[in-house]
Amino acid sequence: MPHRVKALYLRHQALIHAYLSMTGGSAGRLVLSLVYFIAVANTLVIADFGLFATASAAGIMISRVLAFGFMSPLYRVATVKPLLVGTYSAGFLVGAVLSLPLIAIICALTFLALFSRDMTASAFSAFMLAEIICWRGLETAVIVLNGLGRFGRGALLVVIGTAIRTGAALLFTFLSWKTLEAWSYFYLAANALGLVVALLWFYPRVRLRWKPRLYFRRWSDSVSVAGAEVLFYIQSEFDKIAVLAIGGPAVSGLYAILMRLADLTALPVRSFNTLLVQRIMRTPEAIARWRIRLSIELLVALASLAAMAAMALYLWIFPNGLGRNVSAAAPIIAMILLVPSFRNLIEYHSELLYATGRTVRRMLNLLIAGVVKVALLVLLLRTTTDVTAWAPSLNAIFFALYALSFVPTYTALRKPAERVI
Repeated sequence: MPHRVKALYLRHQALIHAYLSMTGGSAGRLVLSLVYFIAVANTLVIADFGLFATASAAGIMISRVLAFGFMSPLYRVATVKPLLVGTYSAGFLVGAVLSLPLIAIICALTFLALFSRDMTASAFSAFMLAEIICWRGLETAVIVLNGLGRFGRGALLVVIGTAIRTGAALLFTFLSWKTLEAWSYFYLAANALGLVVALLWFYPRVRLRWKPRLYFRRWSDSVSVAGAEVLFYIQSEFDKIAVLAIGGPAVSGLYAILMRLADLTALPVRSFNTLLVQRIMRTPEAIARWRIRLSIELLVALASLAAMAAMALYLWIFPNGLGRNVSAAAPIIAMILLVPSFRNLIEYHSELLYATGRTVRRMLNLLIAGVVKVALLVLLLRTTTDVTAWAPSLNAIFFALYALSFVPTYTALRKPAERVI
């Protein structure tokens, strides 16, 4: 057995080291994200935290329109044709500028429809700039670094960006001016600093070359990926907006706390997804066998369940262990133990379709999941806004979404993978 383990390690040595580099970064990010979450969730009142979480979710969704999805060809090129990174970086920058008018219109409509009664336009604008320009710009740098195989640097950049956010949150806790407006400016400044660090010290030194003929060949992939990204974040983030619209800021704040704790379990899984996507892009037959596919599904589900169960146990023993405001959600964690597993598996399915070039199928899956998720949540919250009544039902809702994702994903994977680069 030791010889078999050693042989397995030697065969996948580079992959294991890359994963350890990324999970090392994820561990650092997890600790910092937890500190950041505790600081913000317990400094703002629950209603304001709900507004912040919902505005942030809206910004994350809208940020996927930036450059019309051109970070997808940029990532694919970094993975298989790194000499073209400079050329595709120029295409990304031009696409980003061209997408700004559309982004501004979407932001204005979102504010008028959802936030104008509870938040000032200046605070909302600060949150949008932070998510759409600053943090998405940092994420693009990380995407390129991961594509080039520089996983350690990519993980370090995420940790630095998260650390800057955490520092801003900790500083915010010591101020007497603890309003949502004040936090919006702190949040923007922190994310802007993270973007500066990404551009000056981490983005690979490349010569920008303008080659429109190359970009037009990737146009359909870019647009479909952008659509899929928007739909992915609609199905994963739009629930906060629906809860705000139906239950109000207080219920939205409690729901945001629950989902944020669930989201923390996804960090190690996302590191695995990144490496798996690259492996499939280079060798599509890597997941051809059902035994491998179902083994990965089980691994993702068990890892997510274990992480959420550990969090529930900790909060059961120490109800105030994550702060006064979070303690209100402590008894509810044990009611949603299966939610992280189903959420992370849906994300895993999305990555499988992306890796195999099935971006249109991915977009359709996410559209269906997003519509069904919002419909079920609306139905549930119109029945009751008592958290002890609706929280356990979240397990069933996310299981239904998982089933809707599983069947079409593996049906699509029966056909050979499509190469897009």
